[in-house]
Amino acid sequence: MKFHAKDHEVTVNVADWPALEAALRARIAARQGFAIATLNLDHLTKLSPPSPFRAAYDAQDFVTADGRPVVWCARLAGQPVDLLPGSDLIQPLCRLAADQDLAIGLVGSTQDSLAGAADALRARIPGLRVAARIAPDMGFDPHSPEADAILRRLDAAGVRLCFLALGAPKQEMLAARGRRVTPGMGFASIGAGLDFLSGHQRRAPLWIRRLALEWLWRLLSSPGRLARRYARAFRDLPGHLWRAWRQRGSRRA
Repeated sequence: MKFHAKDHEVTVNVADWPALEAALRARIAARQGFAIATLNLDHLTKLSPPSPFRAAYDAQDFVTADGRPVVWCARLAGQPVDLLPGSDLIQPLCRLAADQDLAIGLVGSTQDSLAGAADALRARIPGLRVAARIAPDMGFDPHSPEADAILRRLDAAGVRLCFLALGAPKQEMLAARGRRVTPGMGFASIGAGLDFLSGHQRRAPLWIRRLALEWLWRLLSSPGRLARRYARAFRDLPGHLWRAWRQRGSRRA
């Protein structure tokens, strides 16, 4: 499913978890790295002007649908995809890592949150190895020497799958840099997922998520930070829906 951010195309190229798992197992068997991004409306808005974020997104190997509007657009275009937000990918990816005996790393948030997330994951997934936990300083720059130092630390610790909880666009930029600096490592950009696991942030209850209202829960939890972001995203939604409908029509022609 292709989305258009003005003059740029972004493709959700993974339809569901089985497809992603099969692709990752193939990469792991070949000892190849990868980067996973989860596309939502806010990302599409940020991708509209040419920027380092756009270049970082182009470097991602796999893109899933994060957010109901992306899923709705895909269905409207006749190319249905499952909802696969970063927070929901953490445990399946960790089960895959444990099954393949891959050490994982956690980058982002705070040391307390990372420690709590690591404990929660080990308790839920027997055999999981957490080899590194790194909380960058405030103002972390994914294009800085500090970023290269973090990547080298992960590599030295034997990490093969790294979860990046830095928020967009920093996490996607660091993943893109990691694909060059540590090409055998996998990266998954998962936003606030580690804070949810550690209990440092409360995620919307399941019934709210099933009603496609997680965005409202987050907005009410942090209106000052999210109001303008969501306003811009919903401003752009009708255009994405219209282009999705046109894609459906072109496929029928």
